[in-house]
Amino acid sequence: MNLKNDSNECNRRSRTMKKIPLVVITGPTASGKTDLAIRIAKRLDGEIISADSMQIYRYMDIGTAKPTEEERQGIPHYMIDIVDPDEEYNVAMYQKDANTCIRHAANRSRLPILTGGSGLYVNSIIYPMNFTDAVEDPDYRCFLKNILKNRGSIYLHNMLRDIDPDTAAKLHPNDTRRVIRALEVYHLTGKTMTEYQQNYRDMDPPFHLIMYALTMDRKILYDRINQRVDKMIESGLVDEVKSLLERGYTKNLVSMQGLGYKEIIAYLEGSYTLEEAVYVLKRDTRRFAKRQITWFKRERRIQWLNIEKFEHRNDLAEWLVSDIEKKLLSNW
Repeated sequence: MNLKNDSNECNRRSRTMKKIPLVVITGPTASGKTDLAIRIAKRLDGEIISADSMQIYRYMDIGTAKPTEEERQGIPHYMIDIVDPDEEYNVAMYQKDANTCIRHAANRSRLPILTGGSGLYVNSIIYPMNFTDAVEDPDYRCFLKNILKNRGSIYLHNMLRDIDPDTAAKLHPNDTRRVIRALEVYHLTGKTMTEYQQNYRDMDPPFHLIMYALTMDRKILYDRINQRVDKMIESGLVDEVKSLLERGYTKNLVSMQGLGYKEIIAYLEGSYTLEEAVYVLKRDTRRFAKRQITWFKRERRIQWLNIEKFEHRNDLAEWLVSDIEKKLLSNW
């Protein structure tokens, strides 16, 4: 037996092994990610894996802009409607489940397409992030929740700002679940979430990534957001929220703190008129879109596509199909 030759052959095979291709289509809310992903999936025999932290919830369809069965046009969609609104679900669980879906699609010779605007969900897939480094500390979490109860979300957010201003700038004070988690991670590890993010961006991606983010003039994006909110109201968002409350899903749940839900709950409780609730929802969604753009601009692998440069939506889809095919060939 020639061990040297066997070793060389193993090394050669290792070098020629290719990663599973993964197309990523992301960008701010209301930019048209889902529609574009479906067009591409139809052309390239793809399947869609959602990267939206709100579309995981059942019964929450209108406020999350979840694609209907008709809109999905027969394309398989994964990571949608997987938990009830009162079930615990975190990014570590998403990472495990979404990776399973991606590999399941690839094993059947389908092109996996990751689509959504939840930055941490996207990053959990495109980077080999380890969420087991910082286990939970129930006592410290209880301590933080008592601070929240007694001193409020602003005080808690300021605690995070003092140790990790970058992460604090990304999180709204009302996003108390993520604020608490960031404080907990620092308490357990001595590392801020910003330090974790800086480290993982230097890691080798587990997939052959083909990444795009949609962009457009800010005024056009904001107009699209305003129109989407108006359409949500016309489509029955108020009734959807009423139905959730009648099912016993309370306003304190993480799911019910999402955009579109907490504002309508405030209206139903009499804190806002409907007009005021719609105004706040539009404003906060525009702010959310701005944070999404900031998040994804850190990703050096992303190719930004200005949709205004394409006369028709299908022109953009055709261009993308051609570009993806070229990049897929480079992986063989």
